[in-house]
Order: sequence, then C-alpha cells, then structure tokens
Amino acid sequence: MPEAARLIRPGDADAIARGRHGDPFAVLGPHEVKGGTVIRTFQPQAESVFVLAAGGETEMRRVHPDGLFAVKLKGASAYRLRVLRHDGGVEEVDDPYRFPPVLGDLDLHLLREGTHLRTFEKLGAQVRAVDGVAGVDFAVWAPNAARVSVVGDFNGWDGRRHPMRLRHEAGIWEIFIPGLGQGAIYKYEVVAADGRLLPLKADPYGHFAELPPKTASVVWELGPRDWQDGAWMAAQGSRNDRHAPVSIYEVHLGSWKRVPEDGNRSLSYLELADQLGDYVADLGFTHVEFLPVHEHPFGGSWGYQPVGLFAPTSRYGTPDEFRTLVERLHGKGIGVIIDWVAGHFPNDPHGLHHFDGTHLYEHEDPRLGVHKDWNTQIYNYGRTEVVNYLYANALHWLEQYHVDGLRVDAVASMLYLDYSREPGEWIANRHGGNENLEAIEFLRRMNQVVYAEHPGAMTIAEESTAWPMVSRPVHLGGLGFGYKWNMGWMHDTLRYFSKDPIHRRYHHDSLTFAQLYAYHENFVLPLSHDEVVHGKGSIFGRMPGDSWQRFANLRAYYGFMWTQPGKKLLFMGSEFAQEREWNEDASLDWHLLDDGRHEGVRRLIRDLNRLYRTEPALHQLDNEQAGFAWIDCNDRDNSVLTWRRLGFDPSDFVVVAGNYTPMVRESYRVGVPEPGWYRELLNTDSEWYGGANIHNGGGVQAEEVPWHGHSWSIRLRLPPLSTCVFKRER
Repeated sequence: MPEAARLIRPGDADAIARGRHGDPFAVLGPHEVKGGTVIRTFQPQAESVFVLAAGGETEMRRVHPDGLFAVKLKGASAYRLRVLRHDGGVEEVDDPYRFPPVLGDLDLHLLREGTHLRTFEKLGAQVRAVDGVAGVDFAVWAPNAARVSVVGDFNGWDGRRHPMRLRHEAGIWEIFIPGLGQGAIYKYEVVAADGRLLPLKADPYGHFAELPPKTASVVWELGPRDWQDGAWMAAQGSRNDRHAPVSIYEVHLGSWKRVPEDGNRSLSYLELADQLGDYVADLGFTHVEFLPVHEHPFGGSWGYQPVGLFAPTSRYGTPDEFRTLVERLHGKGIGVIIDWVAGHFPNDPHGLHHFDGTHLYEHEDPRLGVHKDWNTQIYNYGRTEVVNYLYANALHWLEQYHVDGLRVDAVASMLYLDYSREPGEWIANRHGGNENLEAIEFLRRMNQVVYAEHPGAMTIAEESTAWPMVSRPVHLGGLGFGYKWNMGWMHDTLRYFSKDPIHRRYHHDSLTFAQLYAYHENFVLPLSHDEVVHGKGSIFGRMPGDSWQRFANLRAYYGFMWTQPGKKLLFMGSEFAQEREWNEDASLDWHLLDDGRHEGVRRLIRDLNRLYRTEPALHQLDNEQAGFAWIDCNDRDNSVLTWRRLGFDPSDFVVVAGNYTPMVRESYRVGVPEPGWYRELLNTDSEWYGGANIHNGGGVQAEEVPWHGHSWSIRLRLPPLSTCVFKRER
C-alpha cells in the first residue's frame, strides 16, 4: 500500500482538497491509530509543513497535490505546525482541528429547544482561550448546509482551509481558530445540500461589521465593562414607568448634525455622546430614541432593513464607542431607546436570506414570507430557532449596551397575514382568520422575556390598527408592550392644525375624538420621522397662513400636545421648526436658530418639557381617565378647547385653554373647581417664543361665578393661535 494511502483514504483526501467533506474533523487534526497518532492538515499555501511536538520536529508528507499533509507519530497530545509557504514565508500556527468542541451538551439542548436566551454568548465569534491558546470560537446555525467554513484575510478567503464541525443535535457548525483575535475580518462560506456554493454570509450574531459598502463581519469582544451608569440603571424602572414623565427626542444619528469642514461627515458615537447629550439635556427631554442602529447595507433604509441585528453600525464607530454613547447619555439624565426591527429583513445576499440554501429564517411560501411593501423577507415566527434568535437579540441590547427600551417597528405588519395583500395573496391561519398567530405568540413571549429579565426596561409598539390591548399584560390577554404609539391622535391633530383656521370649526372633533379611546392603551403621542418624509414636508411646513400664523400654529400645536394625556415623542429638527423635509444625507438646518422665531420654538419645547416634568398633573396619570377632564370641548364656533389635567392628588391640577383661531378672545370665561389665584404657567404666544405677547398679566383671580358646571370661574384673555396653562396657587 502506498505511504499516502496508509495516512489517509484517497476519497477523504480528495473531498478535503475540494472542500466537499461533510465531517472535516473526522479527517483533519490528530487521530489515534494502531501504533501511534496520525496528524493531518490542509495547507494549500504551503511548500512544506512540520509538526512541532514534545518529541521534536517532524516533517509531514504531502498526501494530496493541493496541499494536504499528514504524518504518523508515536504520540502527540499537544503540537504546533511550522508552515513554509510557497512565497518563502514561515509561520508557526496551532492546528484548529486538535481542539475540542466549542459548545457543551447543555448549550446544544437549550439551543435545540429554543430556550437559550443568551445565544449571543455562545454563537457568532467569541474571543477566548482554549488550553492556554488564544483564539476565536465560531458557531453558526445552518442545519441544511453540506459544509460551512470560516473565511477571511487570515486564510486567503479559501473555504477549504477552515471547514467547521457540524453538531447534528442542533444544526450548528463550530470551530475554534487559534491565533485570531479582535478585529479579524470574516464571513461564512456555505455549501448548500445540493452542492451550490452560496454567496459569502455575514455572521448573524456578529458584534461588529465592516464599514459599508463592505459587508464582512468583524471579530469584536464585548467583554466586561466598568459601567459608570449604576445610579441610572438602579432607577431605570422609575424613569420608564407610565406614571413618570417620558418625553422622547427621536434621532437619526447620521443626519442630526454633520461636520461640513470634514467632507460633511456624520458625527461619531463619541462626538454624539457630548454634543447630542448636552443638547437633549438642555431641552429637557427624558429619553432619546435612535432610528435603528443595527448594521444595515443601504443607508437610505435609515436602518430599517438590517443585516447585522447584533451589531451597532460601524458608520459612527465601534461597539464600545456606542456603549460609551449610552453611558454618557445616562450620565446626563437621558434614557436611550432603540428602534428594533424584528418584522422583516432584506434580501441582500450576504444576509439571512437563503442562509444555508434553504428558507431558514424566512417562510418558503411568498404569501407568508415576503413583504410586498418593502420587498423584504418575513421571519418564520413558528420556527423555534428563529424566535430564540430574536429573543436573544432583544436581551443583547438591554444587557450588552444598557439601552432602556425597544421601540418595535411595524408591529401591524407582523400581526396580520393579509397586511398590504389582496385576496388570494395570503394564507389564512388554522382558524380561517387573518391574524398571524405565530407572530402574536412571538410578540407576547418577547415582552414576557424582556420584562422578566429587565423589569425596569420598556417596550413600545409602533402599531396603527385597532388591535386591542397592545399595551396590556399578557396574562390579561394583551400583547404585553409597555406603550403603544397613538397613530390616530397624530393623524387627527396634524390634519386639524394643517387646515386654515376659518375651517377649523368644522373639524373640531379631530381634537376631541382621541378622548374616546385614550385610556385603552398606554399611549405615546408621536410626531415621528414618518411625518417628515416622502413628500409630506416638515411639521412646520404643514402649518397654514402667513409666516406669523405658521409659527403661532406650530407653537399652539406643541402646547396642545404636551398638555394632552400620553407620553411625548418629537423627531429631531421639529423642535426648532425645520422648514424643509428631512433628508438623511444632510444635517439639520441649524442655521435657522439665528432667526428668533425658530429659536423661539426651541425655547418653547424646552419650557414645555420643564413644565411636563415638574407638574405631576401633566404626567402622573398620562394613561388613566382620572388624569384628564374636559372643561368645555364644545365651543367649536370659536375653536376653543379648555380642559384640566390632574395628578395623584386631584386637588393638584392645571387648567389648559387652547384658542386655535387668529382672533384674540377677550374675557373668555372658563369654569374652575376651586377659588384662588390662577397663575399663568405657560403661554405659547409669549414674546420669549416669538409671539405677540398677549397674556393675562401673570395670572387671574377666580370669581364666584358658576360656569361650565363649576362654582367658580376665571376670565381669560386668550391670545390668537395659542395654548395657555394655568395653575391655582395653593
């Protein structure tokens, strides 16, 4: 028998050389045989290879012309390889195939049953040491693949060099590659069951990625961090509670502010940590909400078509720098919410689509698996490993990055099987209905997991339909979210304030209708990025009238919003009346603040946030009927509304009057429940905000004149296009 045949079977040698062997660990590395140990290694770049063991140095025999080497030794429990390359270089390496499996039996059991909530600690690329040798564990789920390899600069992107071991119990491929560490560039090369070589895949669990348009994953260790936000995290629950003031500034990191003198680049995470933090703190917002920070290939998607769900985008810095951004915002008293995209993913070839040559993460049937609106793939929520991937991702952001909440994008598209579909384009559930039962169960379980593991965090649903109990506990039949965006309130009020005041008497109900359902959910009142794109213009741009009226309208609208029940959300730029529609490729128009009218709007937002935070009546019962009472909601002829907001102490209330025509209302009588002096806390027509400064001299004295069902009343001078807030001095 030829020497080569005694060291390796010819069929195995050929399969390894072609990169088509289904079990490379059965061939490569050390294997006990009669009379000693056979060691095999595939080194296509090598002229010759030597084994360095305790017994000395032994040259290996080339057993296949493509670079497969083997040798039989009497024993070699530990060894290294010296590789003499064709280019004359020499390197000493550890053999990946002499190391034990990456995943333990318990990991495999939990992964198989879908209860491993912290898969991000096991899958992906984990920097660690094995038997005193530093390297990286790689593990990836691809149960239907014929072969999976790790490729990168370190092996010339040759998938034959580091084929992985398949753990059949869970469909996971794994390998420990010694000598790699932080910053290594890699992808997975996948051969489908039918022999097709698929496009190189980024790591679904990758912690970091190359700067787009490059698409490879980057080894990045998210090790222990000496976090400096302990006090914040201890109080997280009280800051996110529905009885707390929650005022959110929504931000697209790449276009908030740019550096024109440096190629108009975006700010980095570290620059944002200081500049954005100081700005938001000055304006008094309690939280920021970032449009998705997941890695995404197409900037025009604003992050809503992510490929790297576990990786903060490299556009603005490293994962550790994103941690610093969160930490510094906490240090300035600001919570951090991220948009979380669990409803779909894009078709980019390096992503999850057809990951192992099959519809692994998505449904195979396009009637279930393709979003018509966005031409993206819908997760298969009925697959254990897929929902486990998403549960773990939610916890990953809360634990590894200390974010305070997840705003779940496009929940409506997840709940309905017929979302944006015509008859015949969707498949009914097992009961014949249009509800996506698997997605519903996923959302409920996701919320249960988040609140069980992190009771102080918050989840928010972007949900625009009449689906009941979105923000009610799962055990009561709800979906379990902490809050829900009130899209109906947004549409109604924007429509009202966009109309010429002369017509508003006919649309009075647009401002009052929300009270019919305002307490069915824990609502957030959103004026989000969706309202300033796709030809809609800016919020300011929709205000009618001449320049004076447009600014007055906007100020009155914000006054109305901040004094209505519900948490608040405002997209960046709207706080100073950005005039043009938002453009993700350009900075906000900060020069507008040189105009006192724009600066006045920003001053108003600052004062509204201060008032909202300091007056319990404006936030404690934001989501309960007891926190709101109309004084008069029927004066449609004058387009005037008056109401009270109340806190836990019903005697601690504020009175709000909104005059939404350009007419001054003199001696306008408003009923109040208590006598005393009613101080004017805020007037959107103040000259400080750019208004005409029509006011009430600091306050008014209640008179014993019954009005609006109350024993007392106050006579007010209502400025044109204004919202005014009053409080009885106790």
